[in-house]
Amino acid sequence: MEEKTPTFDPNQGTEQHRAGKTDKSRRRFFKLLGGGIAVTFVLQDAFALLSDSGSAPSPRKAFADEVDAWLHIGENNKVTVYTGKVEVGQNIRTSLAQVVAEELQLPIGSIDMVMGDTALTPYDAGTFGSRTTPSMGPQLRRAAATAREIVLDLAAKEWNTDKHTLSISNGQVLHPGTNESKTFGELTKGKEFLKPLAGDVPLTPASAWKVAGTSVPKVNGEEILTGKHKYVSDMKLPGMLYGKVLRAPSFKASLKSADLSAAKALPGVVAVQEGDFIGVAAPDPQTAEKAIKAIKVQWQEVPQPSRAELFSFLKENASGGGGRGSTRKGSIERGMNTATQKLKSSYTVDYIAHAPMEPRAALAQWENGHLTVWTGTQRPFAVRDDLARAFGLPQEKVRVLMPDTGSAYGGKHTGEAALEAARLAKAAQKSVTLTWTREEEFTWAYFRPAGLIEVYSGVTEDGTLTAWEFQNYNSGASGIHTPYVVPHQQIQHHPVDSPLRQGSYRGLASTANIFVIESQMDDLANLVGMDPLAFRLKNLDEPRLRAVFEAAAKGFGWGSAKPAPNHGFGVGGGTEKGGFTATCAEVAVDPGSGEVKVVRTTTAFECGAVVNPAHLDNQILGAIVQGLGGALFEAVDFGNGKILNPHFAQYRVPRFKDTPAIEIIQLDRKDLPSAGAGEAPIVGIAPAIRNAIAQATGIRLKSLPLVPKGMKGMLGSR
Repeated sequence: MEEKTPTFDPNQGTEQHRAGKTDKSRRRFFKLLGGGIAVTFVLQDAFALLSDSGSAPSPRKAFADEVDAWLHIGENNKVTVYTGKVEVGQNIRTSLAQVVAEELQLPIGSIDMVMGDTALTPYDAGTFGSRTTPSMGPQLRRAAATAREIVLDLAAKEWNTDKHTLSISNGQVLHPGTNESKTFGELTKGKEFLKPLAGDVPLTPASAWKVAGTSVPKVNGEEILTGKHKYVSDMKLPGMLYGKVLRAPSFKASLKSADLSAAKALPGVVAVQEGDFIGVAAPDPQTAEKAIKAIKVQWQEVPQPSRAELFSFLKENASGGGGRGSTRKGSIERGMNTATQKLKSSYTVDYIAHAPMEPRAALAQWENGHLTVWTGTQRPFAVRDDLARAFGLPQEKVRVLMPDTGSAYGGKHTGEAALEAARLAKAAQKSVTLTWTREEEFTWAYFRPAGLIEVYSGVTEDGTLTAWEFQNYNSGASGIHTPYVVPHQQIQHHPVDSPLRQGSYRGLASTANIFVIESQMDDLANLVGMDPLAFRLKNLDEPRLRAVFEAAAKGFGWGSAKPAPNHGFGVGGGTEKGGFTATCAEVAVDPGSGEVKVVRTTTAFECGAVVNPAHLDNQILGAIVQGLGGALFEAVDFGNGKILNPHFAQYRVPRFKDTPAIEIIQLDRKDLPSAGAGEAPIVGIAPAIRNAIAQATGIRLKSLPLVPKGMKGMLGSR
C-alpha cells in the first residue's frame, strides 16, 4: 500500500511569481549544477513547512521569490541532495541519504549531501528539537520520489510504454518487456527539468524499505577515523591570521580603559577595539596569545549571585506562573481532599555545560564586499542573519558554511566565534581563523538552565493519583507535563532572569522535569507500598510509553529477583520530541566509602519506524552516557560572575570507569512515522539511578547532580 504525505501544494502563489521566476531560477540552477533534473520549491510558499517550530520564520526579503533546490540528478548519474540541516555527530548525513536512496532505489554511495551552506541549500530554521528525521526526512523523500516519477516518465516516453510497467533498480530504469535499461544519467542527458516538489507523490512504506531501515555504515566514517575530515579548526586559507579575543574577568563587566599599543607593536599583529570587544589577529597562535597578554586594560565589575545562593535567587526573582507550558485542570484543592496520602517535595537542578568535543571555531574571509564564514553551528541561516546585521550587509553578501562538526548537544545555536572571526578579518583585511579554548567554551558558552522545582501531589491508598501541582522555576517547560492520568493538575513555569547565560541542551528542560516527575512517582509508590513499575502502569494510559516501560522491565528482569545487599533497582522514563523511553538501572553503594556505582542499565526506546538501527543504538548509547554525567556529578560552579571549574580537570564528565553494562532495546514501529532520537533517550537515566539509590540506601535524593562527592556523609543518617 502506498504511503501518502500530508497535502501541501508547493505551486501555490501568484501566476506572476510562477511565470516571472522560473526561467531565472532555471538559468541559475543549471549554470551551477549542469543539466539533468532539479526538484525545487518556491521559498515563500515553504516557510511554514520548513520552520521547525511550526510557524513561519522571518521572511528573507531579498530571496522571498527565489526557487531553491532539494535535489539534483546529474547527467553522470550522481544525485546531489541539498538541506539546511547540519551534521553534528547525530549521523543525519547518512540517514537522510538513506531515505533518498530508498525512494530512488539507488546505492547510497551515489548520493552526495550538501548540508548547512546558506548559498546552496534551502532555508532551514536550524538543526534542533529532534526535527530532522520527522520534518526533513519526509521532505527529501518527497523530493526523491518526485525525481523518480520524472525519470519513469522520461523512460516511458522514450520506450513508448506505460510507466507503470517499468521498474527502478540500482540507479537504472528497467523495461521488463524488452530487457532494456537506462541509467538516470542517460535519461536526463541534454535535458533541463526544473520540477516543483510534488504534494501527492507516493512514498515507499516503511514495511517495504530496503535501504532505509537498515544499518548502513556512516557515509564519511572512514574520513573521520583517519583524520581526513577537516573540522573548522583544521581549515587553512593562504595568508590567514590567527585570532584571539580578550575576555572580561567576570560576567557583566564593562570596559573602563584599554591600551592596545604594545600589542600593535608586535610584528604582523592587528589589534582591534570596538566598544567592549577587543581582539587581535596574528601570524601564528603563539603571537596572538602574546599580543592579548600585552594589552593593558581596566574593567568595571559588578556583584553577582553565586552558586551557594542560586536556588533562593531563582525563587525570589521569578516572574508569575504564566510561562510557556503552564496549564490548569480541575481543582488542586478538590484533588487533595480526595487523597489519603500527600507528598510535598522540593528539587534542585544545577547548571551544566554542554562540553562538546569541538569548541566553537570559525574561519572568516572577506572578498569584494562579500563575507564567507566556516563555523560549527546548529543554525547556519541564523548566524548568516546575525553577521548581515552586525556588518550592515544584505543577506546575499554573507555565506555561512557548516562542515560536519564535533558535537553540539543543543549548545551551538549561536555564532559567537563567527562574529569574532569576521570582525578581526575585516580589520586585518586577511582571512582569520579563531578557535575558542576549552576554558572559553566552559565560560562563555551558554549552559543548561538551573532550576528549582516544587511538587505537591496526592494519591489514594490503592495507588490512584488524585492531584498534581508542579511549580518550575527557571529550568524550562519541555517535559513539564506529567504523562500520568491525574484529574486535578496545576502546572506552572516561572521564568527567571538567569544569573548565568542559559539555553538549549540535549532534551532541553525535560532532563530536569522528567527527573522530578519520575522521582516523585517513585516516592508516591513508596508511600502507598506499591511496586514502582506497577504504580506507574496503574496511572498510565499512553500505550507507547507503557510499551517501553514494559520492554525495559522485561529486559532488565524487573521483579524476577531482589537486589543484592547495598544494591538497588530503579526505573524512570518519559516522552519527549516524539520519542518514548524507559530505563531500569541497578546501582551499588559502598557503605564504607559512600561510592555509588551504576552497575547496569536497560533502556527501551521507540521513535516510530527506525531509519538506521545501528546508528540509533549509537544515539541511545550516547544519550545514556551523557545522562550519567548530569545524573551523578556534572555541575557548573560559579561565584560572583566567574566560572570556578572551567576545565575538564575540575568539571567531571563520565569516564570509562563510570560506564555501566548497557542494554538497549529498540521498538521498531514501522506502522508509525519516524521521529527524532537525538534527545529523548537521555531523560530516563537520571531518575532511574536516583530511584535505585533510594532502594539501596533509603535516602531519597532531590538534587541534580545526585552524588558529586559520593554518599559517605549521608549514609550515617540512615
